[in-house]
Amino acid sequence: MSYTAGQKALCIITGASKGFGRTLAFQLSCLLKPRSVLMLVARTTEQLNRLKEDIITLYGRQNQLDVRCVQADLEKKEGVEKTVQAAKETSVSEMDHLLLINNAASLGDVSRFALTFTDPVEVNRYLALNVSGALSVTAGVLQALPRRLGLRRSVVNISSLCALKPFPSWVLYCTGKAARDMMFRVLAAEEPDVRVLSYAPGPLDTDMQLQARRSSGDLQLRRSFSSMFSEGQLLSCEESGAKLIKLLLDNDFQSGAHLDFYEL
Repeated sequence: MSYTAGQKALCIITGASKGFGRTLAFQLSCLLKPRSVLMLVARTTEQLNRLKEDIITLYGRQNQLDVRCVQADLEKKEGVEKTVQAAKETSVSEMDHLLLINNAASLGDVSRFALTFTDPVEVNRYLALNVSGALSVTAGVLQALPRRLGLRRSVVNISSLCALKPFPSWVLYCTGKAARDMMFRVLAAEEPDVRVLSYAPGPLDTDMQLQARRSSGDLQLRRSFSSMFSEGQLLSCEESGAKLIKLLLDNDFQSGAHLDFYEL
C-alpha cells in the first residue's frame, strides 16, 4: 500500500469473489505500488477470473499490478495448503509489506436455535472454514513471510458485532466470530511485530444480509434486518471498506483491537 514511495506489497484477500471481499480488492488495487501482488482467494474460479479482468482493466496495467487468482476452499486442508503455497511462490524477499485480509466466512444455518445442533460433524464443518481455516491460512502465510528487517506485516480479521453480542438463532456465526476475535488477539500478543486488527464492518448490503433477512429463525431479528433494509440503513461495502483502508493507512490502532464501523 502507498505508505512509502516504491514499497511493494503482497496483499492477500480471502473470500474475494463477491461482497465485501470483492469491494476491498478494487479499493486496494488502486493503492498498491507498481509490481505489487494482489492475491485473490475464493472457491469460485469464474467469479475470480472476472474480478481479475475488471481490476486489470481499471488499474492493473498502469500500476503494473500482478493480480493472481487462487481457487481454494478454505474449509479443507488442501485449500489452505494451496493458498499458503501461492504466497510462497511470490518473490517474498522483494516485498516490503504483507497485508492478509481474512474475509472468507459463511453465515451458517441461522434458521435454527442452539438446541438443534446435536451433530458435532455439522458444527465442526462450520468451524473448519470460519475458525480453523482462518487460523491455518494466517499461520502459514506468516511463516512464508517471516519477520525480517524492512518487512511490515499486517493481518486483518473481518469480524462482526456478533463476536461480542449474542444473536438468537445465530449460534454458529456468533461462535465463529467470537473465536476468531480471540484467536487474533492471541496472535497480537504472541507476535508484537505483526499489526493485527479485527474490523467489524457493520450491516452490509450483501448476499449474506439477504440470507439473514430471509432465514433467521428468530422472528424479532428477522424483522429488525428487514426494517434496516427497507429504511436504507444498511451500509454499502464501499463505505465500510473505505473506513477499513483509512484505519490501515493511519496505522495507529492498538494491535489485536476489535474496531467497529460505528465507533470510528
